[in-house]
Amino acid sequence: MSAGIYNFTLNQGATFSRQMTVKENNSPLNLTGYTAAMQLRSTYDSSTVALSMTAAVINATQGILSISATATSTAALEEGIYVYDLEITTSAGVVTRLLQGQVTVSPEVTR
Repeated sequence: MSAGIYNFTLNQGATFSRQMTVKENNSPLNLTGYTAAMQLRSTYDSSTVALSMTAAVINATQGILSISATATSTAALEEGIYVYDLEITTSAGVVTRLLQGQVTVSPEVTR
């Protein structure tokens, strides 16, 4: 399975929350025993994590993941373009990258 590319905008200072269904051969992938992780960095080779999103399996048998970040954590991001990836890991330690791309952080005016 190759990683999908998905670019999106994150509003600085706003709560971010998304759910997604992981599918394989057009059927939900059973994510029982899996964990998920998603990080934003300023560049692919940066050693500094700009933001670790909360990533969790919320319905394993239906393949549903939840990705979120608090308003406080998005407020701490500087305006700009970041790179990210979303990975899932089996209980045996096999890592699969599901998504990757760019995140544009739109600046907050109301504080």
